[in-house]
Amino acid sequence: RLICPLLSIDLVHTLRQSLKPQKSYVFYCKSCGDIIVKDRKFLRVLPLPSENWSALVEEWCCHPNPFARSTLHPQHDDCFLGDTFFLLNSGNESHKSKENTRVICKRCRTMLGETVSTDTIKYYVTEVIIRPSEESFSPIPRSQFVQSMVAQCLVELSSAKSTFRFTVKGDDGKIYILIWLLNSDTLLVESLGSSSSHGVFTLFGDTFMPSSGPMGTWNAVKVLYQPCIKSRNKDLADAWEDDIGVHPLKFPSETCMELLLILGLSTISLPPSLRCMNSFQV
Repeated sequence: RLICPLLSIDLVHTLRQSLKPQKSYVFYCKSCGDIIVKDRKFLRVLPLPSENWSALVEEWCCHPNPFARSTLHPQHDDCFLGDTFFLLNSGNESHKSKENTRVICKRCRTMLGETVSTDTIKYYVTEVIIRPSEESFSPIPRSQFVQSMVAQCLVELSSAKSTFRFTVKGDDGKIYILIWLLNSDTLLVESLGSSSSHGVFTLFGDTFMPSSGPMGTWNAVKVLYQPCIKSRNKDLADAWEDDIGVHPLKFPSETCMELLLILGLSTISLPPSLRCMNSFQV
């Protein structure tokens, strides 16, 4: 079982909740708070189809795929929302690294996303904080933010597509984690005096503090997972990748490693007898 705490709705919103047409927004680097996009107002905020939609079209059409050469690129006043990213027209913004197509923060050199075309940039939801222009930037501890955004992705996709198995891929195309969502409505209650989980979050330089009082409570999701780094569980990963019932989630490779470490630390906080279930880690 894995516990992924969901932050207060005042701190982290889903993209579909936070981004509205005709409102002005500022996009900040999650790591250092540097402004990436300033005072951008969108005329359209539209959800994208799933990443494998083009392959599915071939199953629907009795003639050659009419969308084979089509691409979904936003205009200057558009924002397109994917499962783990959003697409913006680059306009006058330029964060592209000279070495490759990674989009890099100018201040802290953290990967924010990648270029899709000469005028389209993909930003990952785990690397950028979005605020209305009238609000100021409020830093959020890294581990809390990553867990919250990944948990939101799992919950939204399981609800919208009845998908409960996920592969977590890096921007290098490699599978890092297999995740099986058990439930998304767990309430974790913990005694603060004897908590063994606080050390999980201090590893990333922050402390996850619940509401005040002797007992801490969190909304959480429970998952099973398998690490796939260094060719571990390769046969299972290959089988899941070919299974249409498994949904891929793509993040920067560094973030995938962070998530795997968070999962591992959550596992070792459990009693040894509760750390595995049907060969999966809990």
